[in-house]
Amino acid sequence: MLASANVLLAPMAGVAEAPFRAICKRMGAGLTYTEMVGAKGLHYNPDGRASRALLSLSPAETPCAVQLFGTDVEMMASQARGIVERHGSDVALIDINMGCPVPKVVRKGQGCALMRLPAHAAAIVSRVAATCGVPVTVKFRSGWNDSEVNAVEFARAMEEAGAAAVCVHGRTREKLYSGSADWDIVAAVKAAVSIPVIGSGDVFSARAALSMLTRTGADAVMVARGARGNPWIFREARALIDSGDEIAPPTPAERIRMAREHASALLEFGGPRTLNRMRKHVGWYITGLWDATSLRERVNSVCTFGELDDLLDRYLARLERRQAPEPPV
Repeated sequence: MLASANVLLAPMAGVAEAPFRAICKRMGAGLTYTEMVGAKGLHYNPDGRASRALLSLSPAETPCAVQLFGTDVEMMASQARGIVERHGSDVALIDINMGCPVPKVVRKGQGCALMRLPAHAAAIVSRVAATCGVPVTVKFRSGWNDSEVNAVEFARAMEEAGAAAVCVHGRTREKLYSGSADWDIVAAVKAAVSIPVIGSGDVFSARAALSMLTRTGADAVMVARGARGNPWIFREARALIDSGDEIAPPTPAERIRMAREHASALLEFGGPRTLNRMRKHVGWYITGLWDATSLRERVNSVCTFGELDDLLDRYLARLERRQAPEPPV
């Protein structure tokens, strides 16, 4: 399932909307994941604007993975089945989120809270796998906290329940996104199960992607924060993994042009209301560039996509003037 597509884009809430996923797929992501979709929200408001946006799958990325979260066994199964019925072959797999650490999620017994309820988690996986008609995978963390690191046992339970693959993020729920990810737990899970294992955590470069695969024996690596403002990471990782070639990073001008392309696609996808989201993306695209602090302030003050595009166009012109060779004397 993952042999020829082993560098994946993570299901990042608030980040990985359809236009960004399409860009990452074009740059070499072997598989993209939707932002996590709540089974309860789909059940009670299936035609809501938020649900439609989250489940908008573009031809430029399909087939892709749909990530679902929830705690009610039958609701999870029925919504997974409904997603596949509506989208057909555009859905590569259903991924069940059992790793989200956000308090408002875990308080409801969802996300990483399910790692403390392995029997119930297994019941969800078993029912969804028996119902939805596509492979079912599970994404989880190393455990709840340092005294409850149960990823190995949890992975075995998910495999027995019918999961086709598991993805392990090498941090506990308590650590959120702080500190360093523990890749040893990924290796331990890989050694414990026979299904494919995806490693996640601290993959911020092509070299890190290769190191994750090499050190853990994982079948694939998932890129999350390392892709924000840097979809080129997939192209670079593919070249390094496949042939050992190191590709030069994008130039500042390439980064600005990609930000403009992304903005245009996001406007078409979600309309003017997505401007706040695009401001975040632009902030990531311009990190480390010349005069980035001043540019970021101006990005955060624009009121329309037209103003944003004009601002980036003028910044690009300034960049190109700075980089132009001096005329001969």
